[in-house]
Amino acid sequence: MAEMREEKDSLGVVEVPAGAMYGAQTQRAVENYPISGMRAAPALIRAIGMVKKAAAEANGELGVVSKERAEAIARAAEEVIDGKWDAEFVVDVFQAGAGVSFHMNANEVVANRANQLMARGKVRGEDKTNTEILDFVQNDDTNSELGIAAAALGKYEWVHPNDHVNYGQSTNDVFPTAMRLGTLLALEGLYLVLDGLAEGFALKAREFDGVVKSGRTHMQDATPIRLGQEFAAYGVAIGKAKESIARAAEGLRELGLGGSAVGTGINTHPEYRGLAIAKLEGISGQRLRAAKDMRWAMQSCGPMAEVSAALRGLALEVIRIANDLRLMASGPNTGFNEIALPSLQPGSSIMPGKINPVLAELAAMVGFQVVGNDTAVAMAVQAGQLELNVMMPTMAYNVLQSVSILTNMLREFDTRCVRGITANAARCEWYAQSTVALATALNPYIGYAKAAELVKESVATGRSVIEVAREKGVLSEEQIREILDAGKMTGA
Repeated sequence: MAEMREEKDSLGVVEVPAGAMYGAQTQRAVENYPISGMRAAPALIRAIGMVKKAAAEANGELGVVSKERAEAIARAAEEVIDGKWDAEFVVDVFQAGAGVSFHMNANEVVANRANQLMARGKVRGEDKTNTEILDFVQNDDTNSELGIAAAALGKYEWVHPNDHVNYGQSTNDVFPTAMRLGTLLALEGLYLVLDGLAEGFALKAREFDGVVKSGRTHMQDATPIRLGQEFAAYGVAIGKAKESIARAAEGLRELGLGGSAVGTGINTHPEYRGLAIAKLEGISGQRLRAAKDMRWAMQSCGPMAEVSAALRGLALEVIRIANDLRLMASGPNTGFNEIALPSLQPGSSIMPGKINPVLAELAAMVGFQVVGNDTAVAMAVQAGQLELNVMMPTMAYNVLQSVSILTNMLREFDTRCVRGITANAARCEWYAQSTVALATALNPYIGYAKAAELVKESVATGRSVIEVAREKGVLSEEQIREILDAGKMTGA
């Protein structure tokens, strides 16, 4: 069995793994919620580290937490921001309401690390008041560090998780702040990937600009279009989806930090709210502002719903585009075969030589997951009561998962699929000449009804509209070449 240490909380004694940076309340949550095995997203951990650092610096400047404690807390929180203690955030993503357990996990990790830092400083400064820690200290520096680290855990002699790390704070203003900030941080990576994907489609649009093909509406022949025009439109769709996400994310910048328990700011210094948010803005590099109404910021999670909906919009566009690519690449002998997607892996355990559109399939499946995540977020956002929405852990998990899987998938979709697409120009040209919708160009010359008759005969005989028009003598050869030129029908 693993070595354990004893800690006490308001409910009594709890056994905690001896080397754990977390404490009693986290351990209770681990035991109470063995649900999914999934842990908090790195972006959320990073964000709560930033909140704790900002709060410590603000409280230290305001003199409500001693300068020495505030500095230790800030240093410990900075290590959380840097990802040093990610493995110590052990509470399941599905937990008690409001994210209290995750928040206490953060408070305990920061408090334990701050106590270690203070113990190290006191030992080196020959402050020997803490005999329990000094008993562990050996002569050499390595053992000294290990001894200090081991003895400080769970003691909270100088820094307490609730009294100091959490001074002037509540889960009810900290978790929504961390959730919003974590989402803003995660979105930065998605924006870069979306820019790359839009560029990838734009590059293909230029490459394929001279490839004329048949358009299709209702899955039926339509007038000609250039393959490059289709790809250009895909790039525009991705760019507009990014704009929608960025607009929705503006609501996340309005924070209720400083609202404390119910949005009234109880137990906070009058200047804490403004100072803490200013500190958080500097630490995170994000544009942030205090909510005009702290009660609103605690009661409503509308901004999370807006971002989730925008991510859903991106997912829908990606699913649509991926399906288009699968259709255009279908074949090679019995499908459209207008384009070829990169061959990434064998596609069948039984059919030799079969290659599947694996990245396009992946894109669709990730899109489906994001749509499902949005439904979970919507249900959580509407489930708040009175002064608090306690369903925030579900929102945080689903939104951050959507951002993460979209970011990772679209990066691969761009680099491994889109940028390697090639055009089957001959096949596209054959479709362009074969589409019965070429007759549309005849409307101004022979009228809709006569053009429709040409289409009917084309379909019945299997001959092209051009061949039928030539046979019927409805136009001169010069007119046929001019009017029924598929390339000229595609515009600029």
